[in-house]
Amino acid sequence: MNVAPEAFVGVASIAAAIGEPARARMLYCLVDGRARTSTELALIADVAPSTASVHLQRLHAERLVKVAAQGRHRYYSLDGAHVAATLESLSVLAGGVRDTFVPRVPDRLRAARTCYDHIAGALGVSLHHRFDTMGWIAAAPRSDNACEVTATGVDGLAALGIDIDALRTLRRRFAFACVDWSERRPHLGGALGAAICDVALKRKWIVQQRDSRALTITNHGRREMLARLGLAM
Repeated sequence: MNVAPEAFVGVASIAAAIGEPARARMLYCLVDGRARTSTELALIADVAPSTASVHLQRLHAERLVKVAAQGRHRYYSLDGAHVAATLESLSVLAGGVRDTFVPRVPDRLRAARTCYDHIAGALGVSLHHRFDTMGWIAAAPRSDNACEVTATGVDGLAALGIDIDALRTLRRRFAFACVDWSERRPHLGGALGAAICDVALKRKWIVQQRDSRALTITNHGRREMLARLGLAM
């Protein structure tokens, strides 16, 4: 296998950055898409502020987090949805393989949660399955779990207020099947997944719980998803 030696060095360096427990706690805290200060992340990681700063410098150097200055504060967040997808995949790997899969996830997170800026959990998996069943999405002819939107899907998503052409102009991956760590089945990631999450939040189909990745499906949302998508939750 012809792989440049420097590629292994880069992978090992990123893995080591994620693998330190305090840094891992910081990263998984940021998967909800919110930005946090180094002081907040120090509390989450249970380390001294000075130690947290060193950890954050390492994560920033590996391009796992980005930082934005606002007044006297510096806010840290994940450096893109691709980092969240990597962390989600690691959670799947850490869960191991069992003859009968039993998720060890709090019910509120398993039902519905954010994975960076798209919907994960049972709701996210159900939406992906429903879009596939209705013929709105299809696997792209590549091996990287990419998805394409069909002509039927373009019309159906337009009815929800999602402009597929506009999404394709964004500088991020368009759509892909992201294996869900609690359900072990795919939910929809990428720009399309983010747009669906945005629509669901704006239309109050779901609401995000304060200081948590957990999402609550509203009664209005249940009615709308059943009427528009034939999805019973």
